[in-house]
Amino acid sequence: MISKTLQLSNNRLAHYFEQGQGEPLVLIHGVGMQAEAWYPQIEFFSKAYRVISVDMPGHGKSTKLAHDASLQAFVDWMIEFLTKLDIGAVNLAGHSMGSLITTGVSATCPNLVKRMAVLNGVYKRSEKAKNAVLYRAEAIKAGQLDIETPLQRWFGDSEAERQAALKVKSWLQQVDLSGYATAYSAFARGDSIYANDWSKITCPALILTGTGDPNSTAEMAIQMASQAQNAKAIVIENERHMVNLTAPDKVNNAMQAWLETSV
Repeated sequence: MISKTLQLSNNRLAHYFEQGQGEPLVLIHGVGMQAEAWYPQIEFFSKAYRVISVDMPGHGKSTKLAHDASLQAFVDWMIEFLTKLDIGAVNLAGHSMGSLITTGVSATCPNLVKRMAVLNGVYKRSEKAKNAVLYRAEAIKAGQLDIETPLQRWFGDSEAERQAALKVKSWLQQVDLSGYATAYSAFARGDSIYANDWSKITCPALILTGTGDPNSTAEMAIQMASQAQNAKAIVIENERHMVNLTAPDKVNNAMQAWLETSV
């Protein structure tokens, strides 16, 4: 992977990894992760695509946003990043919070998106789920970084999952706490911001999650897909929130079919 930076407005830097040649595939990770969190997809798709995996603001080596930045600010940042890349419409895929950003970009700037994919996305959380994620956001803002609880929620006991969990743990340990707090707060409050804009999305859309993800549920995936004009929901049995790491072959196959969908 080639490490690159892009100068954005207000002296902000966007850091990303690039590998491969061909049609561009841009990947946006979730809260607390970094661009490397797509490593199975980078390795697989860079054989035939120009894969660009970007650090979200306040993660990895990308400059953080203002502490009170909303989800819309992260979407605006991504729109500026894609515009500055100047490579035309891209295949845009996001995981978790990255999926909310992907949805926002696809709904507001369709000229930048050729196809869009949402992995383990959230859609109109229940009151109980919303309160739980807001509680976690406030805890992070207060400096409480709980790493073990999400790891237990995201991973099982197989050797492959343990290895993936070690990588995720290292990324969470490296994260800038203030950048993490800002992003998590935007994530906690962002599930409904673009939820009513799915009908505006006309490009081929893949919505994927696992049956074992209690926060990005199969029902959410099906609801999102039903609202879009050209979408497919895929639910992978017995997989949790980090499905791109724990079931990479199934995810890569689903994404390959999505990338081959006519536009």
